[in-house]
Amino acid sequence: MALLPYDGAMIPGLRKFHEASATFHYAKRDIVIRQNWNQLGVAAVVWDAAIVLCTYLELGTVKLRDRTVIELGAGADVTVTDRGVALQFLESNLRENIPPDLRSRARARELSWGVDLHQFKAGSYDVVLGADVVYLEETFPALLETLEYLSSEQTTILLSCRIRYERDQNFLQMLGSRFAVEKVYYDTEKDVHVYKAQKRMVKEDL
Repeated sequence: MALLPYDGAMIPGLRKFHEASATFHYAKRDIVIRQNWNQLGVAAVVWDAAIVLCTYLELGTVKLRDRTVIELGAGADVTVTDRGVALQFLESNLRENIPPDLRSRARARELSWGVDLHQFKAGSYDVVLGADVVYLEETFPALLETLEYLSSEQTTILLSCRIRYERDQNFLQMLGSRFAVEKVYYDTEKDVHVYKAQKRMVKEDL
């Protein structure tokens, strides 16, 4: 397979990633997210899976008020995470979009899947969110380990993603071996699925 250089700004489907910012309207307010493809690539742009996940959350099916939430890869009491290289960029977007009176309830922390998970309290989150986190097969074991560590049997996990290849289906099977999984939303225009997962109950030996 040959990898050829391209000017992404000239390809219609990719042009939006090269814009300096992206504006959305959620929770009755405008949200402006700074983007920087040239500096951080995929870590510094808004993907369709994130938009679809926000749309699903606005339906109110999952309760977020007074819940502790963690987002994997960048409201309630929210921790948003990403790899260290993207953390400063993530923090600046938080500062610019969260009202001053709510900033104490949102924080950015470094999290590389499967690495130093002890820095987070195991099973302490009510909701775990992930948008477009299912794409590299070599990361699947670490992603599963992270989901298991952060969740309890009461935790709701929401993963928003495109199912592009057979390996993505394989991840869903891996997820289903440890969690009860169901598709709860599908955006036909963007071809993005939202899956809900909950840790299976552990049966105690009598």
